[in-house]
Amino acid sequence: MLRILAVLLLLVVGGILFWFRESDEFLLSSPIPKVFGTDTKAKVNIWFPKDSSLRNFEDLYVGARGAIAVDYDSAEILFAKEPEMRLPIASTAKIMTALVALENADSLSVFTVSEAASAVGENSMGLTTGEKLQLKELLYGLMLVSGNDAAVAIAEGIAGSQSSFVSMMNDKVRELGLDDTHFVNATGLDEEGGNSHSTVYDMAVIAHYTWEKYELFRQITATVHHYIEATGTHRDFDLYNDTNLLTTYPGVLGIKPGFTWEAGLCLVTYAENEGKKIVAVILGSDDRRGEMKEILDYSFGKFGITVSHPALDL
Repeated sequence: MLRILAVLLLLVVGGILFWFRESDEFLLSSPIPKVFGTDTKAKVNIWFPKDSSLRNFEDLYVGARGAIAVDYDSAEILFAKEPEMRLPIASTAKIMTALVALENADSLSVFTVSEAASAVGENSMGLTTGEKLQLKELLYGLMLVSGNDAAVAIAEGIAGSQSSFVSMMNDKVRELGLDDTHFVNATGLDEEGGNSHSTVYDMAVIAHYTWEKYELFRQITATVHHYIEATGTHRDFDLYNDTNLLTTYPGVLGIKPGFTWEAGLCLVTYAENEGKKIVAVILGSDDRRGEMKEILDYSFGKFGITVSHPALDL
């Protein structure tokens, strides 16, 4: 009789634990706590920047409104300024656009460019209404020249409309366990009534997750120049990635800059030197490349690594 009761008790306890595991509020769903509070919502991500003995940032001045540098492997914060301040993120929002696209479509999927996509304006890869391109080709336009036309074409191709795609972006934010990020479009453009916003902390998580998961994303954002030949369904495209530190700071391998008048100059960067990997984010800067150089020098210096590099073309 006691054995039967013990088995029944185990079954009940096991059922309760299973229910909690599936619940959004289950504490162990995110085993690494956030620096400024324990995160309880993550379902797919376990990498969150965390405090460390290296946290002594007073000896580096950065004018950006927010900045962070994180050890890619250990998640230790190497530098931070206002890590949880919600700020507009401009075209660094396209990192999430690329992530949602890669998770929901094959890179060879073909999308048709709508009139809305071709007419979106500002940064553009030069799409024309009716052209058909593979997702991979659109991702090059999205990340190298920050094509807003590519962003809308991707969003419509995957979700049927940009608004439905933005809902997918925000769903992904919650899956990653982030509380301070919200998207209003797939482009990062300023909108009347509110812009896409995030924090440097959250953007570091999004960048790390995307970089870690998708080789194609790493390949694209590390590309300086990419030529897409004309086909029967689209013209040719000559794309240059010239606003990151790919050619001016040794070890930088991507990821994405951004700018709007509301957001200022923004930059998300991944770099490797002497076995150390760093992901860094700047939002609201007047000198994103110069300040990112200083942050990377400072962060690699925490490990005794001196990066020898030419003067930056600012």
